[in-house]
Order: sequence, then structure tokens, then C-alpha cells
Amino acid sequence: MTDHQQDNRKLKILISLLYYYPHLTGLTYHVQLIAEELVRRGHEVTVLTARYTNELPRDTVMHNGVRVIRLWAPIRISRGMIMPAYPWAMYLLMRQHDIVSIHTPMLETALVSFLAKLAGVKVVPTHHGDLVLPDTPMNNFITKTMFTFYRFMANRAPRIIGYSADYADNSYYLQPFREKVTPLYPPIFIPEPKPENVVQLREEWQNGDGPIIGYSGRFVQEKRPELLIQALEVINQKYPNAKVVFAGEYDIKYEDTWERQQHIVQKYKSQLIFLGLLRDKQDLADFYAACDVVVLPSDTECFALVQVEAMLCGTPMIMTDIPGGRVPVTVTGMGKLAKQGSWESIGEATVEVLDNLDKYVKSREEIEQIFSFQRTVDGYEAIFRQYARKP
Repeated sequence: MTDHQQDNRKLKILISLLYYYPHLTGLTYHVQLIAEELVRRGHEVTVLTARYTNELPRDTVMHNGVRVIRLWAPIRISRGMIMPAYPWAMYLLMRQHDIVSIHTPMLETALVSFLAKLAGVKVVPTHHGDLVLPDTPMNNFITKTMFTFYRFMANRAPRIIGYSADYADNSYYLQPFREKVTPLYPPIFIPEPKPENVVQLREEWQNGDGPIIGYSGRFVQEKRPELLIQALEVINQKYPNAKVVFAGEYDIKYEDTWERQQHIVQKYKSQLIFLGLLRDKQDLADFYAACDVVVLPSDTECFALVQVEAMLCGTPMIMTDIPGGRVPVTVTGMGKLAKQGSWESIGEATVEVLDNLDKYVKSREEIEQIFSFQRTVDGYEAIFRQYARKP
């Protein structure tokens, strides 16, 4: 086979992760976008994942050209699941595919690496963020065990995909393997907001002439949503009619952040709106556009796709100055960074942006030039070709 033929060969790509469509998080949407675009480019893509709810169909289905195989997952450990049939299913599929893409953190990383050696295929992981759980003995055990499994796989992986050089330089997962890491911005797509919907939402949420401050994400410890609520103490000095609108799940089963933060939620309840999870991308676009600013006060983020989604909808960001998470604001200038863990700094940064909105708003075209969807998929495709099983 000539070099030209090798460059144009259609690949059989096996992707493995715990959750896939219709589960909706930044990670699952990331994988879905990559998988479906690779199918559009002519590749054959199979996703091996967990049947995380009994409402999902058994076994194999096709979704937007992607073959999705869901396995029974009767045992849950924190966010993770154990699939008894996984080893055999994974090995058989590996023998039918040219390259394996896995998405970490993931309990099965060491097993995948071992099976890949037997099947004669390479594994290329994409790392979606260091595992950070609330500090309990069980969670600490899970964290250490997961990293041990990951390290076994990373030592054998030919290449690791990370979201940014900034995160790779600071991640306890990626930094030990920095020479293997290729930074690729995540794939990001969101439709343009519908002006009539945006007007309606602002009329529904706004208190007089007060600003609307958004938050997009789960109400969990690592994302520190309570800091945004506490920041109202600063924001209210300039904008007493401000409203904070939360888009995302808030009563999370695997941790008790919602319950523990009820004192601060109740204190400012007249200024808070909780929408729950917005599954429709158009609804999410309209949400972003209806906000004057979106705030993400996280303690840890490898990137946070919601930042770029908000920017594409014309809304600036407040982000904490943390590795990886600070990248979108830093490279676009569309927002301001706040000190990690400081509600005072978050409040001050929010007021600064609200006071000078024109200074922080960039066009959709400018943001698309920086975070190019096609350029990201080009990067994935090139890496998969480089390490694919030779015909």
C-alpha cells in the first residue's frame, strides 16, 4: 500500500467509554461529535459503552451512522460501573478494528491496554480531566486505584490526547507522560440563538433592569456553584436586582453538594432560578444568549466546553484561574479570570464584565476561528491513521 493510499484509507475505529448518547455531559457530547464526524468522513465507528439505564435498548443500535453496543452494567461504584461482559466483548471488537480510542478517567483502562496487546491493536486515550472526588476514605481509594490503572495504560499508549498544553503541564494524570500528549481543543458545536426566544427568556427571568448571570453545569463540589451564590454579596452592591440562572442537574445522586449548600441557596433564593438539565442544544444556545455573563467558579476543569458555547452565543465568561479552565478566556479575551476559591474575586470579576460588556464581547466568527471543529477532527483522524493497525 502506497503512502497516499495509507493516508486515504478508511479506518475501523473502536471507541470505548462508560456513558454515551442519550446521556448528556461535556464528555459524552465530545465523543459523539467526533464519532459522527468520522462516520461522515467515511470511517466505520463502533462505540462500546454501558447500558446505564434499563430504558435504553439492549445490545446494538445505530445512531447517526455510529454503531453503539451497550453492555449490562449491574454494579455501580460512585460514577463508575462494572460491566461483566466487557472483557470478552472488548477483545472480540478489538480484533475487528484498526485503532481503539478510550476516554479517561475510566475503570477499565488497564484491562483495555492488556487486551489490546493480545489483539495486536493500539490504544489512544483522550483524557477528559483528572478524577477529583469529595475527600472520603472510599473516594480516596477509588481515586488511587483509578490512577494506578490509568498509569498502566499510559505507559503503553503511543499517544495521549489532551485538551490543552496548559492542562497537560499541570494535570497529575498527564504531566508524567507529557512527551506523549498531543493537545487538541475539544470539538464544540452549538446552534445560533433564536432572538425571539432570547427576548422571551429575558422577560421571564429578569428582575427590573437587573443583569442575568448564568451558570451551566452540574451542582457538584468540584464546580463550586456555591461560590457564585456567595458572590451575590459583592454583585448586589452594584446590581441589587441581579438574577442567577442555573442550567444543569442540581440534585446529584452520587454526592450531597445540593443538600450541604441549602443554607446559601435559601439565603439568596429570591435571586436564584434552577432550570435543571437542558437537553436540547437550541434551548442551551438560547439560555446562553439570554444571560449577560456566564460564571463557572470551578476548582478543577480540564477545559469546560460551556465557556466556548457561551462565547459562540455572544456571552462573555467569568472563569477561575485554574490550569486548563483558564484557556478559553485567555486565548479569546472574552471574559475575565477570578481567583480560585474566592467568592469575593468572582463577584468583583462579574461586576467588572457587567460594567464593560462591549469590551468583552467578540463575534461568533472570531471564536470559531480559534476553536475550529474541523481542525480538531483533523487532529483525531491524523493520530488514528498514524497508529492504526497496518493492513
